[in-house]
Amino acid sequence: MSGPYDDILDLPHHVSTTHPPMPMADRAAQFSPFAALTGYDDAIRETARRTDRRVEPSEEVLAMLDQKLRLLARQPGAAARFTWFVPDGRKAGGAYVTAEGVVRRIDTDARRVLLVDGTLIPLDDVLEIEVLDE
Repeated sequence: MSGPYDDILDLPHHVSTTHPPMPMADRAAQFSPFAALTGYDDAIRETARRTDRRVEPSEEVLAMLDQKLRLLARQPGAAARFTWFVPDGRKAGGAYVTAEGVVRRIDTDARRVLLVDGTLIPLDDVLEIEVLDE
């Protein structure tokens, strides 16, 4: 079988007399991957990040939450565990957060609970309350 390059196949590799050979580390670097689209990896990670859907509590759950809030209001310094929804700032959905602590104040006008450690919990987003001191 013969081809168009048969005459140069067996010739020795050319070595330049004017330019020194490139070090192997530099030579390999020219073939390394690069970020052609800046920020694309971050966008892929953000799209893949999961969020939870907000659950709308039933009337029974809302009545139970109201009852537990009244119990906490009657017991100064009572401890409780709250689970509430925090909306995601970048995409639809959010996450459920749980905090435990001593209730400092229940502000019914602003619809929020303040714990002793400074955690502010919006009452409209609360899904569950567990009173720890009964």
